[in-house]
Amino acid sequence: MIKSENSSTLNSKENYHLPKQINKCFMKITMIGASGFVGTRLLGLLREDPQQYECKNIDLLPSHFFNEITTIGDVRSQEQMDRGLQGADVVILLAAQHRDDVSPVSLYYDTNVGGMEVTLKAMEKNGCKRIIFFSSVAVYGLDKPNPDENHPADPFNHYGKSKWQAEQVLQRWHESHPEWNIDIVRPTVIFGERNRGNVYNLLRQISSGKFLMVGKGENKKSMAYVGNIVAFVKYLIDNVTEGYNVFNYIDKPDNNMNQLVSHVSKVLGKHIPATHFPYWLGMMGGYCFDLLAKISGKKLAVSSVRVKKFCATTEFDATKAHSSGFKAPYTLDEGLARTLEFEFVHPRTDDITFKSE
Repeated sequence: MIKSENSSTLNSKENYHLPKQINKCFMKITMIGASGFVGTRLLGLLREDPQQYECKNIDLLPSHFFNEITTIGDVRSQEQMDRGLQGADVVILLAAQHRDDVSPVSLYYDTNVGGMEVTLKAMEKNGCKRIIFFSSVAVYGLDKPNPDENHPADPFNHYGKSKWQAEQVLQRWHESHPEWNIDIVRPTVIFGERNRGNVYNLLRQISSGKFLMVGKGENKKSMAYVGNIVAFVKYLIDNVTEGYNVFNYIDKPDNNMNQLVSHVSKVLGKHIPATHFPYWLGMMGGYCFDLLAKISGKKLAVSSVRVKKFCATTEFDATKAHSSGFKAPYTLDEGLARTLEFEFVHPRTDDITFKSE
């Protein structure tokens, strides 16, 4: 059952409501910021059913695969959003500044918070009352014990802080627009074919057979396969949920690092030894790379922060999403296998990739 959360008391525990299944009808869906990794996969999924969905994309960048339905536009421009959201039945907001090295830091807030305000005004002007917003588990901060959607927000970086502020804009909006359907998805780290982020870097290191593991490898890591997260968004589109709803999205069960190495070894059909280093030695190495980065002025792949993140357990509660009626099309291990086979087994026909942190 889906928990409908009052916008003024995000952390309150309220009654759960079943999603209201609507009769399938033709829907016009406008995505903002869908030229990237997740948006591309979501567009591909929805366009498999052209009798059900008409999609368009507004983005600062052209789309590698769906440029014919992409309009170049800036989520910060009221004029462009007013024009771009004409006729939309559902808006999916993916546009965000998300990299660690965004400068100036005001861009996080101009895009992630200001863009939300612009989008809501444009939706109101065009009579659209349904929005699905991609937030992040970054709103919880670091080292939280398996937080669910009611856990207090405690973001530690500008990305997480700006995402939380954007959610607060939505909360206030819903207070004055209670008839709107607002769904917020907080995914953990998303991986999949063509993505160049932390999970890909980790899989590449493991598959190389030269993997150095800091710690005992018993720390668990939450992940979400892109094929599942886009299927969940499609589920939300097809099911009108009442009011203001927040969902963590994580594919379960979580693997620890030893299990992940074992799974990669099995998929690739080769023995992959993992050399273990004690945590203190790994952190010392991280500090050395910090100093080297400071001296050289370059951003390096290894740092003390990344060593700390690598060794930390990152688990999030996704009971709400997985008890909503949604059935993930892939298990986590299947998602990992599909990614490994695409990236490291089968020959590539192109070099299109999507970078993320």
